[in-house]
Amino acid sequence: MGIDNPKRASFYNGLKGKRVIFIPIAMGLDITEAWYAGMKRQANDLGYSVEVRDPNASTEMGIRAMTSAIADRADLIVLHNPDLQSYAKLIRRARDAGIKVLQLNMEALQSSDSYVGGDWVKVGEQSTEVLAKTCAPGRGSSNKIAFVTGTPTGAITVYALRGMSIALTRHPEIKLVAVQAGNYDPVKEKSITATILQQHPDLCGIMGIWDLSDTGIGSAVVEAGKASQVNVLTVGPGSKTSCDNIHKGIFSTIVNYNLAAQVNVLNQQITELLLSPDKAGSTQTSYFSPLTVVTKSNATGRNCWTMEDFR
Repeated sequence: MGIDNPKRASFYNGLKGKRVIFIPIAMGLDITEAWYAGMKRQANDLGYSVEVRDPNASTEMGIRAMTSAIADRADLIVLHNPDLQSYAKLIRRARDAGIKVLQLNMEALQSSDSYVGGDWVKVGEQSTEVLAKTCAPGRGSSNKIAFVTGTPTGAITVYALRGMSIALTRHPEIKLVAVQAGNYDPVKEKSITATILQQHPDLCGIMGIWDLSDTGIGSAVVEAGKASQVNVLTVGPGSKTSCDNIHKGIFSTIVNYNLAAQVNVLNQQITELLLSPDKAGSTQTSYFSPLTVVTKSNATGRNCWTMEDFR
């Protein structure tokens, strides 16, 4: 008849009935829907709950959602920060209330029990290295590159800029001719890119920071008839939609931060935080997602997930 594993009872009983509240920037995006689907699948299997409180891209509503989650005494808050400052005080308030916080992919200045997501300094550095190789003297149309950022106060922007500056010190031959904030708006990014191309018709490379909005960059390059000249580099979680945009010629390169691996670690961290007897704020861990440079040659298979992979 065999014997029971003595560790099973403490594992399942320790998770049963626990409450996780997920506060994204907004639902309806491929990345937030995939995170939630992955979290929900494990929660259903292990007996705890995951509840979404969707601010719908409103920082004010996000503050209300975070305040409500603290008042409701959630066991764990999974938080997707819009910028460095907006939720910083609330993260401290959650810690003081004994509630653990896991920050997901975009950090606040205030640290928490766990961070799972991209190393945005490394993303900026590696992306710039790709463009520097493409636009080295004698290889590209020029040595000029540009960067269309997200929100100026977002962790992604400020950390990626740091990584870019590190890479550019190794490549003094590369000239950064423009850095402008697109605020994750594809219409604005398209307009910014069109202006940059008018000012620098020999531009060799342009970097964005989010594949969903960076379609505006790619569209502007295509409409200007410069798809063969300008390397359009974007950053994303590795969805099939972005891979399709490589094959359509909208993007040249994607720096993929591997959402499938990210979800696995996210779920592992959730169980660890729910089971750990440590007080909120007593430990602080980070996991930085692996990066893969995706071009037309490898824009397939595991580099191009769909939502069905997480359900």
